[in-house]
Amino acid sequence: MHEAGDAVALLRRLRRAGVHLLENRRHVIRRVPLGAVAAVAVLPLFGCDFSAPQLFAKRATACPRPQAAQGGSGQFNQQQIEIRNLRQGGFRGDFFAQLELARRYEGQRTSDKNLDDPVEAAAWYAMALANPSGYAPIAAYEPRGKPGKALSRFDDCRAYERHAAYGALDRQLSRMSTEEREEVRNRVIYILSTQGADGYRTLARMHDGYFGPYGEPSDNLQAVEAYGDRRHVGAPAALDLFRRNDIDAYLYNYLAVQTGDVSAYVMLKDFERSSPQRASYGTFVETKAKRWIPPYEFYPPDSPDSGVPHSDESDPAGEAKEAALARLHELPFVHIGEALSYLRILPAPLLDERLLSLNDAQTFQASIGRPTTGRLSPIEKVRAVQYAAVNGSSKAQLVLAVMYSEGVGVPRDYARAYHWYEEAERQGSPEAKYAMSTFFSLGLQGVADQDRAKAVVYQLDAALAGFKPSAWRLQQLLAQVSRPPRGPGERPQPYAARAYVAPANAGPVDAAPVNAARPDAERDYR
Repeated sequence: MHEAGDAVALLRRLRRAGVHLLENRRHVIRRVPLGAVAAVAVLPLFGCDFSAPQLFAKRATACPRPQAAQGGSGQFNQQQIEIRNLRQGGFRGDFFAQLELARRYEGQRTSDKNLDDPVEAAAWYAMALANPSGYAPIAAYEPRGKPGKALSRFDDCRAYERHAAYGALDRQLSRMSTEEREEVRNRVIYILSTQGADGYRTLARMHDGYFGPYGEPSDNLQAVEAYGDRRHVGAPAALDLFRRNDIDAYLYNYLAVQTGDVSAYVMLKDFERSSPQRASYGTFVETKAKRWIPPYEFYPPDSPDSGVPHSDESDPAGEAKEAALARLHELPFVHIGEALSYLRILPAPLLDERLLSLNDAQTFQASIGRPTTGRLSPIEKVRAVQYAAVNGSSKAQLVLAVMYSEGVGVPRDYARAYHWYEEAERQGSPEAKYAMSTFFSLGLQGVADQDRAKAVVYQLDAALAGFKPSAWRLQQLLAQVSRPPRGPGERPQPYAARAYVAPANAGPVDAAPVNAARPDAERDYR
C-alpha cells in the first residue's frame, strides 16, 4: 500500500538525520537543552505510539466531495433527488456515493436528521468497505530511479475514509439487535447480487478467511487495525457481520462462474486448489447453488420518517434482462392491475393500461422511489407484480412464478420460479399445486428434488382443491413451466391468446387430474 511506502520514505529521512547528528555530535551536544525542550513540546502531539503508520494517520484527511453530493438544502424534493442520485451511484459501485449515503442515513448533519436510519446507514458503510475502489492502489508515483514519493494523496484520503467507515459501522452494529444485523447483512448481499460476477466475487472474498473482513487483502492497514491489539479495541461488531466459512465462499465463487465470467472461473479454480478440503465441497455447493436466490425479490422500499423511500436502483441492463423486459407485452395488463389493486393503489383491477390514471401511476411510482412520470415503465410494471407477491398476494406470486419460468419481464430463473410457486401453493393456489407437481416430476434445472411420490401427493391435493386440468390446460401449464428456451427466430404467442382463451374444440374442463397428468400426456405436450 502507498501509506507503507510513505512510512519507508519517512524512516529513510530519519536515518539520514541520525547519520548527520553522529557526524556533528559536538555541535549537537552544545544544543541538547534546546533540543530537549523542542522534543517535550512536539512528541505529545503524536501520542505514545510514534510508529510510521500513526504519523501517516495524523497527516491524512478526508477526500473532498462536491457540494451536490453532501446536500444540505433541507428541501424535501431536492433531498429526494439527491438521495436517489446517490443510490444510483451506490448500486453501480461508486465508493464515495456509498460513503455519502451511509453518512446521510446516519443523520450526521442537521438537514439529514429526518433521514436517520441505522440499518440503511450500516448497509452502505459495509458496501463501501467491500468496494475494491476504496482500497485498490491508484495514486501516481515519481518515475523509477528517484525516491518513491507519491505525487497525489488519493490513496491516503481513501485509507482515512475506510478507517473512519470501520469505526462508524462498528458503532452502528454494536447498538443493533440480532434481527437488525441480519437485515443489514441481507441488504448487502442483495445489492452485491445485482452487480453480477463482480458482486458475487466480492461476496466470496468476504466469506473467505484468506482475505480481510470485507474482501480486501489480508494485510490491508485498515483491516489490520479493525482486528485491534492490546492497546486498541478495533471494530469487533464490524468484523462479526459476515462470518467466514468455506461453503459460502465456494458458493459465491460458483455463482460468479454461472454468469459466464472468465475471471470468476480462474478464481474458483484457485479457491479449489488452495486446500483439498475446499475442493471436496463441489457437489454439495452445486446443489445448493441451484436453489440459491437473493434475500429479496427487490430492495425493500421502506422509508424513514423523511418519507424518502429506499429505491431499488439496480441496473436492468444486460442482454438477458433487456430481452426479458422486451417480452413484457406478452403478459396481460390485468395481472398488473390486480397487483396494483392488491397494493391499494387502485380501488379495483383494470383490464387495460389506458384506463390507469396519471395520479394512480404517480402514487405507485412514488411508493417505490421512482420518478413520478405518470406512465409506468416496463421495470415498474414488473415491480408492481413483485411488490404484491412479496406482500402476500397468491395471484401475484403465481404470476411471478410463471414470469420466471418463461423469462417474461424477468430473466428465466427456475430456482426463483420454484420459490414463488411454493409460496403460492402455501396459500392454497390450485394452479401452483399443479405446477409444483410438474417441477417434482420433471426435475427442472434449479430444483434438486426428484421425489415422484411427493408429486403424486401434490396432484391429489390439486384435485381436492377443485383444479381439474383438461388435456389443453395441461399443455398450457407444461408450456409455462417446462418449455425449453426458444430459438432466436421463433416468435411467441401472447399470453392472452395462449393461456386465457380456450380453443373452440376444448370442450368442458372436466378431465380427472391424475389421469390427465399421466406420463404419456406429459410426453405429448412437453
